[in-house]
Amino acid sequence: MNINKTTDDVSEATLAGGCLCGEVTYQVNHQFDNFYICHCRQCQQLTGSAFAANIFTAPGNIEWLSGHEVISEYQHPSREFSKAFCAKCGSALPFLNKSGQSLIIPAGSLFDAFEKTPDANIFVNEEAPWLKTGLSGEKFDNFPG
Repeated sequence: MNINKTTDDVSEATLAGGCLCGEVTYQVNHQFDNFYICHCRQCQQLTGSAFAANIFTAPGNIEWLSGHEVISEYQHPSREFSKAFCAKCGSALPFLNKSGQSLIIPAGSLFDAFEKTPDANIFVNEEAPWLKTGLSGEKFDNFPG
């Protein structure tokens, strides 16, 4: 669904995204402020992985195309983090941060390729101890064996 634009017009490109089961779909403009790889313990728990890859953009930079009614949200009662996800398949989806200042887009929820290098790795003091050794492990295109 990426609108064909030249690389000079990348900020005008429209990118499609959604959940794994296809129930929820959305589109955003490639007008991203920041892209952070967050290694905090909360992001590890929310993603079930070593880190979260989150793109920050303007709160109104989204058009929900389908499935908005099946989105569930979790907001921690006393901390500044939350998560939105498809109630059917559990995929992470965009959400407004608690202050309402930014739309947070889980990078993996975008279907289309985009041009934005992560700006920073944050909360690296909480990095999963197995991340670096895991990344240096043997590599396979599919399941080994």
